[in-house]
Amino acid sequence: MKTLIIGGSGFMGSHTADELSKRGYDVTIFDRSVSPWLGNGQKMVVGDYMDETSLAKAMEGVSLLYHFAGIADIEASRAHPYETIQSNVMGLTKVLEVARNANLKRFVYASTMYVYSSYGSFYRASKQAAEIIIEAYAEHFGLEFTLLRYGSLYGPRAQNWNGIRRFANQIVKEGQLEYSGDGSEMREYIHVEDAARLSVDILDPAFINRAITITGQQLIRVDDLISVLFEIAGQPRKVKFHGKSSTPNHYGHTPYRYTPKAAKKLVPQQFVDLGQGLLEVIEEIHREENPEGH
Repeated sequence: MKTLIIGGSGFMGSHTADELSKRGYDVTIFDRSVSPWLGNGQKMVVGDYMDETSLAKAMEGVSLLYHFAGIADIEASRAHPYETIQSNVMGLTKVLEVARNANLKRFVYASTMYVYSSYGSFYRASKQAAEIIIEAYAEHFGLEFTLLRYGSLYGPRAQNWNGIRRFANQIVKEGQLEYSGDGSEMREYIHVEDAARLSVDILDPAFINRAITITGQQLIRVDDLISVLFEIAGQPRKVKFHGKSSTPNHYGHTPYRYTPKAAKKLVPQQFVDLGQGLLEVIEEIHREENPEGH
């Protein structure tokens, strides 16, 4: 089945592309730059999803459409609200306009658990708006969709602003960590490969027109996570906390306050152990710092 992944060169998108390929789907990645992780048999189309003409051409014959593109860095969205709305709301609407004229079997949208929360600034607001717009397109044009509300992701290929990646970078490169909060925050981290498997499992008809929360089974305090990272890195713990629990833009505990469309929580039955996953992140940073293996 022909599948197009908008934003497939990124963290979650590239891992989902790999999982789809493993299961026999015909995968094409549509992104602004060539994916550094393009897998065997995967096709690459370089383009901007704000350009309806190039997107429509890429979507010819596509049955499944995943949309991962947009601004996902909360701090960047707070600093650039207009660009966030332009990308995450207007850009999404352009994609939906093309999608409604295609013979799609499913539109899968990468959302976030921040839609439940009062935190997340313009990022959260843009995702809430996007979900409502998708539901309206489904109601008026018969578009079948699945909303994927991702929790705290980590693992290989993460951007430098990713929470665990950011912690590990500081610890490996500086031997210390500065954290905005007091460490009491709770997270259910999920390894990106586990999230990718669930992101393909939802193609089952049972998940049509549903919102799905994708999160981990391993609830951990941020302070404990920091201790584990220092231990894995072989560094003495050196942490400076700034302020009280959480920041104005990040929730302190996994959020379930504001509830838009009711969601089914999906967690992996078999999952990457958190310690093993953290070791992968540390090793990835070491490889980047020492490409010759020295």
